[in-house]
Amino acid sequence: MEPVRRAEERLNILMGAGVPKRREGGVAAIVYNLGRELENLGHRVTYVFLDDLVTPGSVSARFCEVIFSCRLARYVLENREKFSLVNLHAPAGLVYGIRRRWHGAAGYPPYVMTLHGLEERRVHVMTREAQKGRAWNFNWKNRVWHRFYHFPRFRWAVRTANGAHAYSRDVWNFLVLKYNLDADRVAYIPNGVERRFFVPRRYGPSGKLRLLYAGTWLDQRGIFYLRDALRNLAPRMPGLTLTIAGAGVPAEELFGFFGKDLAPHIVVRPVVPSESMQELYAEHDIFVFPSLMEGLPSVLLEAMASGMPVITTETCGMPDVVENDFNGLLIPPADAAALEEAILRLGNSAELRQRLGEAARESMRRYTWERAAGLLEALYRRVLAAEGSSHP
Repeated sequence: MEPVRRAEERLNILMGAGVPKRREGGVAAIVYNLGRELENLGHRVTYVFLDDLVTPGSVSARFCEVIFSCRLARYVLENREKFSLVNLHAPAGLVYGIRRRWHGAAGYPPYVMTLHGLEERRVHVMTREAQKGRAWNFNWKNRVWHRFYHFPRFRWAVRTANGAHAYSRDVWNFLVLKYNLDADRVAYIPNGVERRFFVPRRYGPSGKLRLLYAGTWLDQRGIFYLRDALRNLAPRMPGLTLTIAGAGVPAEELFGFFGKDLAPHIVVRPVVPSESMQELYAEHDIFVFPSLMEGLPSVLLEAMASGMPVITTETCGMPDVVENDFNGLLIPPADAAALEEAILRLGNSAELRQRLGEAARESMRRYTWERAAGLLEALYRRVLAAEGSSHP
C-alpha cells in the first residue's frame, strides 16, 4: 500500500485548459484522469476550464482563447498563494508565463506547460495539403492569421514555461532542440487508458467488415485519403461499412463528402457518450485513423486496449505506441493506396486481426493513468526543485 505522504510533500496544483469542462473526451478527459490520480497520490488539484472564466457566446470565438488566457493569468495571480505550481495546456499559459517572467517570478507559482502537438508541423503538413486542394482552412488568409496570431501564442506559451509535458517523443525532442528547454524539465508522458476498455473480443469471420473512425472530422485527419481508399475498396468488399463516430458535423455533410456511391457504406454516430465508447469499439472490426498530425490520440489507445487491430499513420505520437505488424499497422501519411492495402490485409485475415489486436491489448496494459500521473508528479518536483520554490 502507498504510504501516507507527509503534509509538506503534498502539492496544491492548478490544472488549466482552454476547452469546455465536459468529461466526454479530448483534453478535458485527460485533465480529469490525471487530476484524479494526482489526488490519489495525496495532492490537491484545482481545475479551471474555458467555461469557468468565459461564458459561452459572450466573446468573439476568434479571440476566445486569448481572453481565457488573460483571465486565467488574473485568476492565478489573485490566488497565487494557494498553489505550489500551475500546469496549463498550451497556449492557455501564454499570458501568465509572460507576466511571471516580467515580474521576476517572486511569489509566482512555477508554470509547467502541456503541449499536445507542434504548430510547426501543422504549418508544414497543411501547406502541402492546401497545395493539393485538400485543406479546408489553410488558404493564404488562414496562413497569415496563423503566422501572426496562432503560432506566436504557442511559441510564447512554450518559451515562458518553467517545464513542459509532451504526449509524444517528437514534441519532446522539438522542445529540447528548438526551444532549448533543459531535458530534465521536459517529460514525455503518454496518456493512460481506463480499465473499462479492456473488453473481450471475438475475431472470427463476420461476413461484413466494419471499419471505425472516431473523432472530430477535420481535414488534418487524413479524411480525403480515407475517402480515396474506400472508393477502391467498396466494389471489392461487399458489405463493407465505415462508422464515423463523434465527428462534430452534420450527417448530411459527411454523406455529401463521400458522395452518393459511397453513402450506403457510411454509418454516422453523431454523439457517443463517453461511458459507451467501449461498446462502440466492440461492435467494429478495424480502427482506422489516418491522421496527418496529432499529439497522441486517446481514441487510438482505447481502440487498442479493446483488442481492435488498428491502422494509423507513421507520424507524431502514433509510432510511440504502434509497432508496425506487431500491435497494429503503420502507413505513410497522405497515402490512400497504403491505407487501402492495409484494410485489405486485415479484412482478408481474421488470424491477422486477432494477432495484432491481442498484441495491441497487451501493449496497452502498461499505459495506465496511475503511471502517467506518477511521471507528471516527478516532473513537477524537478521543476519546483530547479526553481527553488517553497510550496503551500
